[in-house]
Amino acid sequence: MGLTKSEIFTAKQNKIATMLKALAHPARIAIIQQLTRSEHCICSDLVEDLGLAQPTISQHLKELKNIGIIKGCVEGKSISYCIDQKVWLQVKQEFDGLFATKGEPIG
Repeated sequence: MGLTKSEIFTAKQNKIATMLKALAHPARIAIIQQLTRSEHCICSDLVEDLGLAQPTISQHLKELKNIGIIKGCVEGKSISYCIDQKVWLQVKQEFDGLFATKGEPIG
């Protein structure tokens, strides 16, 4: 059986692609921006701030949580979401690394 296209790339390249794929939606960018500004939010706050339906916000939160960019903790009957600073720093470093200058190794 042949290789899948993702198997011809390095683990690091696949990891970066997965992170960027999860970020490749304007609603997710808006959620991250909101979480960065307010430090933490519950889903209903994001619904109010972004004007999207609750199930839509929940799905986007799930995608961001699956790759570890955000985390949630239970507060009463709600889940409060925030940026996972350690993972966010890694994402920023990986993104910066995509633009290596001449002579620097890639990936």
